[in-house]
Amino acid sequence: MSTGELVSVDPVELKFPFELNKQISSSLQLTNKTDNHVGFKVKTTNPKKYCVRPNTGVVLPRSTCEIMVTMQAQKDAPPDMQCKDKFLLQSVVASPGATPKDITPEMFAKDSGRVVEECKLRVVYFPATPSTSAAIAQGTVDDVFSPKASPRASVIDRGNLSGTEASRRYVDSHDKSSEVRALISQLTDEKNAAIEQSNKIRKELEVLRQASNKSEGGGVSLIVAIIIALIGLILGYIMKN
Repeated sequence: MSTGELVSVDPVELKFPFELNKQISSSLQLTNKTDNHVGFKVKTTNPKKYCVRPNTGVVLPRSTCEIMVTMQAQKDAPPDMQCKDKFLLQSVVASPGATPKDITPEMFAKDSGRVVEECKLRVVYFPATPSTSAAIAQGTVDDVFSPKASPRASVIDRGNLSGTEASRRYVDSHDKSSEVRALISQLTDEKNAAIEQSNKIRKELEVLRQASNKSEGGGVSLIVAIIIALIGLILGYIMKN
């Protein structure tokens, strides 16, 4: 949180769970600490990349305003998930009863004679996870990084990790998932093969049983059938293990 004479800003880092080809939003809270109307304006070093709503406005005395920053869908990921984009939030005392229409760019000029308070905000990217994706869908992504968040949610906070470390952990988790899926697929194939072999043996036993009933040497044929059945059971047990 950043605290000035006029307003406090929380957070001072705009955190985006980065995903390719997807719009992602992050919000911040602007709180008026005074008994005056306070006008504000948000500027960024990359205006084509971000949409800020509202980018100018008025915060009523002793009240809070939410500002939503939306990053446009990106086709390429930045190297090591590092971002150099920055935001500047300017605030100034406005006239009593002022509305957003009364806030003009001239109010924030250095030579306007007004005291202009400034707060710099940096942008942080981190790999998205299922938990953060769900938070985005619910509009609660900032809650994932709140100090009051649950221990499980706190583990997801990669804002304090370097981009390389966060990316490495993200890749490792996907590699492990791939190994598990491959193992499950292998076990499923073996199970299906064992079932197919068992069905084949049952059919052969049925044919032998019918043949033994028709033949005169039924006793010998029955022994042969039993031996084949035992061999089939042993093969089936070996394939399952």
